[in-house]
Amino acid sequence: MSAHPVQVIAITGGKGGVGKSNVSVNLAIALAGLGRRVTVLDADLGLGNLDILLGITAREDLSHVLSGTCSIKDILVEGPAGIKIVPASSGTQELVNLGPREHAGLIHAFSELSEDIDVLIIDTAAGISEMVMSFVTAAQEVLFVVTNEPTSITDAYAMIKLLNQKHDSYRFNILANMVRSQQEGRDLYAKLTKVADRFLDVALQFTGCVPFDDYLRKAVQRQKAVVEAYPRSKSALAFKALAQKVDSWPLPTTPRGNLEFFVDNLVQSAATR
Repeated sequence: MSAHPVQVIAITGGKGGVGKSNVSVNLAIALAGLGRRVTVLDADLGLGNLDILLGITAREDLSHVLSGTCSIKDILVEGPAGIKIVPASSGTQELVNLGPREHAGLIHAFSELSEDIDVLIIDTAAGISEMVMSFVTAAQEVLFVVTNEPTSITDAYAMIKLLNQKHDSYRFNILANMVRSQQEGRDLYAKLTKVADRFLDVALQFTGCVPFDDYLRKAVQRQKAVVEAYPRSKSALAFKALAQKVDSWPLPTTPRGNLEFFVDNLVQSAATR
């Protein structure tokens, strides 16, 4: 079976509480609505919560994969609209302290899913730990979720700086979350761009914004994604627009030379061209 490129998107932001998990699951469901086969990796290895967010039960998780008792395919859980969830463990300190070798092994383990996935969304943990950096740098696209708070902007800038200077990453997508208007979202992007342009050699792309929406809070209380529970709400429409934009991003065609998800597919597809 011929290899096909998989779009791998890391959803991150530096600061906790900016809505990364909600963005991850709603974007995944909206992309599934466009006909894409989507898997979401809960990459908060010690405090995973995607299964709780969606009201689904996971019997096994990444801790079982790392212990060698099962494979990635064995732990997949089906979510809304046919998306697949790779659940993380919750309250497991050992997973937080994995080293580079274990991170690499986990990333390579996803190769067995390559024929069943069009898009892999990585819902990262908060912060700039080695674990977060491993997953973000192994993705082809990085989507920063930022809110209009000084701490969110500062943390996002700090993480972009680290990715740029230590990991040679230079292109980032910015999503303004929980904003009161489109203009507030653009102003937020402008603040981040102004300081990044002054001190870093990076390209920031405004990917859009998601409005503050009470229906999103209601959906969380019901343990459902807002695009499923309230498909005509302001936030649901914003996630669908985001999915349209993400779906237009070019697919990776060649490996970049560092650790990546599905790198074998990229090598094979490059060799056949």
